[in-house]
Amino acid sequence: MNNKRIRLVIIIGVLALFSIIITQIYWINRAIEIQNEEIEVAKKQDSLNYQEFVGEVKISLSNVVKELQRMNKDQTDYYHRVKQVSDNSFTIEISDTLSPYLYLLESLLIHQFDSLGIKESFAYGLYDCFADSIVFGNEVAIQNDTILTRAFDPSEHSINWDKDGHYFGVIFPELKSIALREIPTDPTPWIYISIIILLLVGFFTFSMHIILKQKKLGEIKNDFINNMTHELKTPISTISLSSEAMLNQDILNDKERALQYAGIIYKENKRLEKQVERVLNITKLEKNQIKLTKEEFDLHEFIQEAKENFESNQLKDKGEFKINLNASNHILKVDPVHIGNVIYNLIDNGIKYSSPPCRIEVSTQDHKGGVMISVEDNGIGMKKENLKNIFEKFYRVPTGNVHNVKGFGLGLFYVKRIIEEHGGSISVKSTPGKGSKFYFYLPKECI
Repeated sequence: MNNKRIRLVIIIGVLALFSIIITQIYWINRAIEIQNEEIEVAKKQDSLNYQEFVGEVKISLSNVVKELQRMNKDQTDYYHRVKQVSDNSFTIEISDTLSPYLYLLESLLIHQFDSLGIKESFAYGLYDCFADSIVFGNEVAIQNDTILTRAFDPSEHSINWDKDGHYFGVIFPELKSIALREIPTDPTPWIYISIIILLLVGFFTFSMHIILKQKKLGEIKNDFINNMTHELKTPISTISLSSEAMLNQDILNDKERALQYAGIIYKENKRLEKQVERVLNITKLEKNQIKLTKEEFDLHEFIQEAKENFESNQLKDKGEFKINLNASNHILKVDPVHIGNVIYNLIDNGIKYSSPPCRIEVSTQDHKGGVMISVEDNGIGMKKENLKNIFEKFYRVPTGNVHNVKGFGLGLFYVKRIIEEHGGSISVKSTPGKGSKFYFYLPKECI
């Protein structure tokens, strides 16, 4: 997938994501508006029902007072005798005490409430002016034309009926004015949409990550194929030319030249074998099929030999190879073949990516009971954005159309995996135009 298509996919994905989010927000807002309208209607209806109930209670209580006056032959006119003192309680002024007739008050209240269809349970109390206290009667409920009574506990209710004079009070314990209390806003829709948005954004981000990663893997694969083709084409061409030359009768009669061409074929064949072996080793590493053969390994001795080898073959008069062997724990129990390959790879990379005169410096020092080895070069260096990818399989630092350095991009991947298989770690510092320095740590014994 090319960059243009990826940009198009991202744009379409972002537009789709925003469309879904905006649609969700719109419909949730709309649902909340409808819910609020329904709540307002319900509150108004509850308020009307409540006001109607209060009116019926006042009429019933006024009728009770009138009945008491009739029984006591009291002609006194008390205007507005019934007063509402809270949402669910009322007081009623009377002309004389009713203490001896408490049972009569209960009967009158039941009769008047029933006549107006008031089915709410109620409790009543009578103010005793001599004792300056409220004497509570029963809590009464009318269910299916059956009168149920039980003792009333005033401590469960907040009642403030402090008042001089003669009066009785009525409280409706279960009555609550819905219209007079706040209805909390339900946060559930916003929690829901937040979760949906997070899931969508997460899925979209993950999808983009996979697409970009696949694109990168595709580019790396193509680069690997190109590099592999280039690496294999040269020895194959050399072997082909040498074979054709050996078919010439004059060459066959010239033993020295025939041996020269045979040597070239042998050398190039070994080169091909080495390249194939490197690819196979990477496959084994990925499948965890490489088994480490641990032996005692003199790190300093190997570095000395590597120095002599590189100076005589690759550096010669074109560079300098310095070593600083300061580690006291240089006898390690590791796989000598693979650790040797690691050191050779890092030194070889330093030489390949450096222009003459090349300078390589290998150092060792004790670190955390093991050894820290560093390989420093004065090569072309790497940019910061490339450093995080150099240990990935098939990755090579982009050089545009210049292909002056051979390789499959497998060396550093192999190096990192082998070091980690030994329980170690590797890192790198690099400055473009100045060179790179690789650090890797190995414990004294392979974990």
